[in-house]
Amino acid sequence: MANKAQQPPHLHLAEVTASQFLDIWKHFDSDGNGYIEGKELENFFKELEMARRGAGVVSSGDPTNPTFREKMKEFMQKFDKNKDGRIEMSELAQILPTEENFLLCFRQFVSSSAEFMAAWRRYDTDRSGYIEANELKGFLSDLLEKANRHYDEQKLQEYTQTILKMFDLNGDGKLGLSEMARLLPVQENFLLKFQGVKMTSEQFNAIFTYYDKDGNGYIDEQELDALLRDLYQTNKKVRRDWESR
Repeated sequence: MANKAQQPPHLHLAEVTASQFLDIWKHFDSDGNGYIEGKELENFFKELEMARRGAGVVSSGDPTNPTFREKMKEFMQKFDKNKDGRIEMSELAQILPTEENFLLCFRQFVSSSAEFMAAWRRYDTDRSGYIEANELKGFLSDLLEKANRHYDEQKLQEYTQTILKMFDLNGDGKLGLSEMARLLPVQENFLLKFQGVKMTSEQFNAIFTYYDKDGNGYIDEQELDALLRDLYQTNKKVRRDWESR
């Protein structure tokens, strides 16, 4: 029975619900760091191939086989959208046959950090610095309504609780800024364009103009939030690149 409990859940299903998606995520993200990577990634791809073979899809074989490595490389090129060599939750949602309304929760991208902060302030209604369960529920409800999707209260509650369990890494029942950023990823971090270069006055002015959205010659609180968030993300990327050398 112990071995049976360790079998990867739900990969054979034609459609995966929100709670089943969470089961799959927890099974393969074994270290709980919020990514499927390294050996976890290899195990996931192997089990996914086996499930597809069971459903009549040809498997590429054993991990030691070069064909397996080639197929896995093709797989990552297709689904690893940010090219960081690992699978995050929004990417997994595109890989699995995820319930359509729940999948929609991972399709909401914003084009800039300023837009991200505007969304954050819109749903952090009590200005606590966190998105709590009722505020997250409002966010998801708006997403579904904008997409003209029918849903019931029970499903909305399931989506809210599932996303809290997935993204609330410190278990406090709410989403902080960095946790919300994983649910609502920004398409482009503008500061990455200036990474590793000596900044000229023209480049400085370009950055200032980018964050001074209302063009009043000042960076106000919301615009500063966006700038600081990008600085944090830039620093984190530089540090990760340095550590991988």
